[in-house]
Amino acid sequence: MSDSRVSFQALQLANEHRSAYGLRYNDVTRYRKHCANRTHRLRSTLKMTHGKGREFKKLAPLTTDIVKEGHLQLLLFEAERAWAYAQDLIAQSTRPANEAHAGTLRHSATGRFRRSVHWATQLLSHCQALHATSQLSAENLVQAIVYTLILNGRFLRYRDDFEDALVQLSVARHLLDELADRADTSRDQALATLFADEIGPEIRYCAHELGREKAYDVDAIVAELAGKHRNDIVEGCESLLQKLKQESDGSGHSVAKKKLQDLMWEGQPIPVRNPELVDVLLKVQETEAKISVPRDATEKQDDKKKQRGKGGKGTGSKRGIAAYDGVLSALSEAEEVARKLVEAQQSTNSAGASAAGTRDVQFVHAFIVFQLLSRRIQRDLLLVSALLSSHQPVTGQNTSKARKEQQVDGRLYPAVVKLLETVVQSLTQMRSLSIVDDSPELASDVEARLTFTKARRCFYLAQCYVAVKRHAEAMILIQHATLHLRETRSTLSAVAGVTTAVDAIYALPSDIVDALDASISEASQSVKKEWFAYNGGTVNGDPKAYQKPLFFDIALNYVQLDMDRLLERAGKAPSKQNKEEMPQPVKSRREEVVRAETPEPSVQTTGGLSGLLGGWWGRK
Repeated sequence: MSDSRVSFQALQLANEHRSAYGLRYNDVTRYRKHCANRTHRLRSTLKMTHGKGREFKKLAPLTTDIVKEGHLQLLLFEAERAWAYAQDLIAQSTRPANEAHAGTLRHSATGRFRRSVHWATQLLSHCQALHATSQLSAENLVQAIVYTLILNGRFLRYRDDFEDALVQLSVARHLLDELADRADTSRDQALATLFADEIGPEIRYCAHELGREKAYDVDAIVAELAGKHRNDIVEGCESLLQKLKQESDGSGHSVAKKKLQDLMWEGQPIPVRNPELVDVLLKVQETEAKISVPRDATEKQDDKKKQRGKGGKGTGSKRGIAAYDGVLSALSEAEEVARKLVEAQQSTNSAGASAAGTRDVQFVHAFIVFQLLSRRIQRDLLLVSALLSSHQPVTGQNTSKARKEQQVDGRLYPAVVKLLETVVQSLTQMRSLSIVDDSPELASDVEARLTFTKARRCFYLAQCYVAVKRHAEAMILIQHATLHLRETRSTLSAVAGVTTAVDAIYALPSDIVDALDASISEASQSVKKEWFAYNGGTVNGDPKAYQKPLFFDIALNYVQLDMDRLLERAGKAPSKQNKEEMPQPVKSRREEVVRAETPEPSVQTTGGLSGLLGGWWGRK
């Protein structure tokens, strides 16, 4: 008997095809065409076509012995096809272009609606027959009953029979609550909650049309009407619910791993009311378990390897980073699913689909984005710590050779700056989330982490400029880091003693802030000294053309230097001579020079014209 059991979940099948083929974006025409194609394929598979001949051959009636899952699916999609066609005709009748024949369209829609209820009733009768022979579980039968009640209640509401429609929908809501309470998995629970949220506004509308005082209180209406009419509408409702309870108790241990843990935000649970979100969040839950659980085991393995001399460098951090990558992949998928649900809700203008007092899908999407950014920040900070720890200099050696070996790799600080830049981007995006803006303490904590990360980024970026002898830029960055750190202290002082969600992902105690402040102060002094020794502290000065300051020349002129001592300290002392040289007398700089007296010119004895003419022709 166990081999002939039929598994048919009407609500799950209808929800999957509605979401995948148009109804998520309220495209009823596309869904109707899909149902038509689906019924054609099912008829071909089940050999239920009439053939191409002219002679009509009536098909054999379906009995319990020959009914398969495909026959139940065929009846379900026939009902879905007729219901989608009715919705399409109703939408066409409301258009201004079809105002002339709007009555005809509504009449056709009523016929299609009635046909949908007819197919659903046939489906329910087959499911009841299978359940009577123990071929169908109680859960599957309850889903078929709920599907039929919802269609019948909507048809009655369309015909303005609000009293009967309210009873039908209230009983369906009561059965959905029972399915959610007895669900084996979180997906089944979310599926029942989804259909309960869909019919909630219809119950409220029917109660309002009937003039009830508290038409807004759907739970009270369901509790009042379902207890009175559930045994009249559903045959053997009490025994059916008892069987459902027994089935859930018997299969609870085998599917415990498919239960989604409660999502908490500020001490309040976040209900997940969509099966697609449950699937992706279960993946996130499984991958998050790999972050914390195997860490102790990997640390023990690393310790054993180090004791054996096989210590692998950074194996633990690599495994941790790989685990974070898996979580980020699952969270990205969850964010995409939640974003599509938000877009579908905005496009169909169904913002009130969720139950009153609960958080909608937009809040769930913001929560998933917050978790995604949190895990990304944790991964990046883990990478930063792994990089910095792998390049720690060896202490205890003060020789010049050891100092050269302690020089860090030139690629270290740019890599750290790039990782801190991604952390800044994640924190900036986190700060703009709506759930962060709603909490002033959380917003202040995120702002403090943002400014602290900016200070770290400026500090390590300054180290990059120091490596290439750009001391002016390095000093400016160090000053910016000091300002960011000052802003961090003021923000943390405003939220002192308050614990928020960001504290668990990015701890920021005061000693870490003090350590960064001390590092920035030390770096400021060292950069100033290096800059002065490099080119005297000028911005655009050439180190080759650098001249010593003026006081060096003044000291050289007025202070007598011990050159022998300086040469000896420099390692260039002259070798000592065995024989001392005899001192030679120093000549005075002033020496009297004896020069001959200047002769006076002789007086000419001859004169007159002869003397003048004789001088012209060379005669003396």
